Amino acid sequence: MNSAAHCSVKNSKALIHSHMPSSSGQPGQGKKIGHRGVDASGETTYKKTTSSALKGAIQLGIGYTVGNLSSKPERDVLMQDFYVVESIFFPSEGSNLTPAHHFPDFRFKTYAPVAFRYFRELFGIRPDDYLYSLCNEPLIELSNPGASGSVFYLTKDDEFIIKTVMHKEAEFLQKLLPGYYMNLNQNPRTLLPKFFGLYCVQSGGKNIRVVVMNNVLPRVVRMHLKYDLKGSTYKRRASKKEREKAKPTFKDLDFMQDLQDGLMLDQDTYNALVKTLQRDCLVLESFKIMDYSLLLGVHNMDQAERERQMEGSQGGSDEKRPVAQQKALYSTAMESIQGGAACGGSIDTDETMGGIPAVNGKGERLLLYIGIIDILQSYRLIKKLEHTWKALVHDGDTVSVHRPGFYADRFFKFMSSTVFKKTLKSSPSKKGRVSLMVPKCSGPGAAWSASQLPCERDENIYDLRGARSFPTLEDEGK
Repeated sequence: MNSAAHCSVKNSKALIHSHMPSSSGQPGQGKKIGHRGVDASGETTYKKTTSSALKGAIQLGIGYTVGNLSSKPERDVLMQDFYVVESIFFPSEGSNLTPAHHFPDFRFKTYAPVAFRYFRELFGIRPDDYLYSLCNEPLIELSNPGASGSVFYLTKDDEFIIKTVMHKEAEFLQKLLPGYYMNLNQNPRTLLPKFFGLYCVQSGGKNIRVVVMNNVLPRVVRMHLKYDLKGSTYKRRASKKEREKAKPTFKDLDFMQDLQDGLMLDQDTYNALVKTLQRDCLVLESFKIMDYSLLLGVHNMDQAERERQMEGSQGGSDEKRPVAQQKALYSTAMESIQGGAACGGSIDTDETMGGIPAVNGKGERLLLYIGIIDILQSYRLIKKLEHTWKALVHDGDTVSVHRPGFYADRFFKFMSSTVFKKTLKSSPSKKGRVSLMVPKCSGPGAAWSASQLPCERDENIYDLRGARSFPTLEDEGK
């Protein structure tokens, strides 16, 4: 591991100070697309900090803070650990605690370091693996997939995504952490984003906050189709500008038009996926979270085979590149939904590359990569006003920003009936058109045990509202 990974892990009690987070450091006024821009040399900037300086600061800061934390004894997470912020100054000339660097001076803040260490351990991420992934190789900047103006970086091993977040989003994540991870601790099999760290780079009078998350779409697998789905039809079509991209991200109306038969899964996989979606929707609703999306990547195995044959035997296709061994437990799409008796035998991950096997209406074999994204929205803030305005100009039932309960119901219904469907055959890997059974779905229903999962003859309507007054996840751990 190089020096950036360790970043002079000396005893740092003299300079690191802990304090409660304050409301200071509001982000500066940005452009319409957020704080993202381009400088005179053509390099991406964020809040007037160049991408190279931001990447360098993130790697130096994480290398220091994780290394420093490893010298502290492990202990149980306490409530106050969620609110601690540690800060260290990185002058460009270096100090007795930090290395010299060629970026502008910056201060690096680490939020809830002890709590996040526990969360990383929950998913089997060792400190040296975390450091190696984030600090040992240059970070890869991704083109902005949305209109948020955020900057996204990917680690070279495909393991982690680093995303810039707004002040309010970072603040909301801090408030969310205790309850969110109580649920995650009970149910590590989830499609919800897994947050592994929250940091802030202070440079040039600006605060740049970033979260480290699991990566949903591995680069080593070619995604023939990519969708951002919310279960809404109001203006949910990819723009002309988006469609012109080499790898566009399509939306709900595009999916309904392009994949009218949906994505067909075998019974066990469908049931496990629906149960996971149901549980995740209940968690999001309980925190008044909404406006989230399902990010869906589709790898067409038959199409990839045809592409390989056309390219000949020279070996330039994505599938011939080595698939990185992901270090995080439950990190692949299949592992996120596979649990207990809900799924039969385990899937050969070498063959499926961590994806969920499915078929399309043509009978082509697919691998699906999915995860719920954009959960750092608090309905009680801006979104309430946004819904009121949209409701005046459009039928409220199809607006993508809606009250959390309705949003969860509609999201679950769309995913479990329009997007994913159940085949009558046990394996989705066989070619040929497969007959399917579409269950009636109206919401994510009372939680099922594995033995209660519906089979293809069930007439049950999946409904978020069960006999309980409000869903919690306590029964899942019993």
